Amino acid sequence: MPIIRECIVTTQCAEGRVHIAPLGLIEAGEGWIIAPFRPSATLDNLRSTPFAVANFTDDVLVFAGCLTGRKDWRTRPAEHVSGAVLDSTLSHLELAVESVEEDDLRPRFCCRIVHEANHAPFKGFNRAQAAVIEAAILASRLKMLPREKVETELAYHQIAVEKTAGPREHEAWRILVEKIEDFYKHIPAAN
Repeated sequence: MPIIRECIVTTQCAEGRVHIAPLGLIEAGEGWIIAPFRPSATLDNLRSTPFAVANFTDDVLVFAGCLTGRKDWRTRPAEHVSGAVLDSTLSHLELAVESVEEDDLRPRFCCRIVHEANHAPFKGFNRAQAAVIEAAILASRLKMLPREKVETELAYHQIAVEKTAGPREHEAWRILVEKIEDFYKHIPAAN
């Protein structure tokens, strides 16, 4: 199995508007693969402007915020590609699309690293941060996963949040759980 790194990917549309989305990048030798689901703004942007920035951050509130509608994170222009770097990122990769492997569900954009930079030290994750990342992945796949699986995994990850979370992790957890609960309010319990 390839290594997948959870990060915040920024892309730009042809008009230059920045789109911010949490994604898992797939390691591919010296490069990375971005495989957004159809339909998505990330997919459309990579087709029109074949560059991306992978932002590696330990601020899980950014992951949760992106999945719950908050997309107004502060950015600055990338140095070597058409793109944006999150102000709060610890490090980033500037990527250029080299090729595309078409797929009906998730096209794979094979990218090479154009530039890499470190901005702040990584001081390690706590268990709550990992739990929030897992909850974010669940929240992004509510239409694909059985409700029982989502609820079982949330209950398990809740333990780590209760034991190790700081204020940002608590806020991130809260907004993700609210999103999931709201989704299920509109779906029959048998689903």
